[in-house]
Amino acid sequence: MTNTGKQAGYLHLLIPRNKMKKIIFIIFITGIIFSGAIIFLFFYGYFHFNNPSRKEFPVRGIDISHHQGEIEWNKLNTDEFSFIFIKATEGGNYKDKEFPENWQNAKNRGFTVGAYHFYRLCKSGMEQAGNFIETVPKDTMAMPPVIDLEFGSNCSSDKNKKQILKEIGDFIDTVGKYYRKKVIIYTTDEFYNDYIKNNFDGCYIWIRNIYGKPELSDQRKWTFWQYDNRTHIDGIASYIDLNVFNGSREEFERFISLTSRKNL
Repeated sequence: MTNTGKQAGYLHLLIPRNKMKKIIFIIFITGIIFSGAIIFLFFYGYFHFNNPSRKEFPVRGIDISHHQGEIEWNKLNTDEFSFIFIKATEGGNYKDKEFPENWQNAKNRGFTVGAYHFYRLCKSGMEQAGNFIETVPKDTMAMPPVIDLEFGSNCSSDKNKKQILKEIGDFIDTVGKYYRKKVIIYTTDEFYNDYIKNNFDGCYIWIRNIYGKPELSDQRKWTFWQYDNRTHIDGIASYIDLNVFNGSREEFERFISLTSRKNL
């Protein structure tokens, strides 16, 4: 008999079998309750996997769309958040009904703003670029335009990888030339590894990772990080996404200054 077997045998001598079953059952139930509590707290926004250091990431922001409903802009903390990304369009013809008001209200409150487009894999890049350009005004002081690339809530496509990359490239080139800014790619780890890795080197990266600090598989530097998606803040009734800029306040100001140049 191994030492482990002997220890188990001694344990059974010390604890009757019926009590051992009760102990195991209690441990099992406790584990379920603990796991359930963590899930509950995470789902309702009371537990977060990420809590980035404010010393390392002092520049913070949120991203919003019509899903946030009516926003009480006077309650948004301008000391807490510096920038807001606002959904403008999706696919070939969808325009977020709250975009014009959100855009103007955010600017009026003094936030640095940027607009994003949710990219549909089943639509052409040129068609979607046209939708975005029709909706988002030229603003030299705004952050660069954003293309949101992810698999979640997307449509299926019969295009191969080469065709999809070309369509994405058409959107990036068209939008970038129109606004004279380098485009920001918002994406998940899965989409990044499948399509963005080693492609579109001229774009900034806004990476989503709500479980840990992101590290891109090709060692590329990211510019923005969406680190949480279930937080409550004053002025917005629904959950909100939280983001940080990868740098100091001075570096963020240089980033805005650089991307506001008309010769990009």
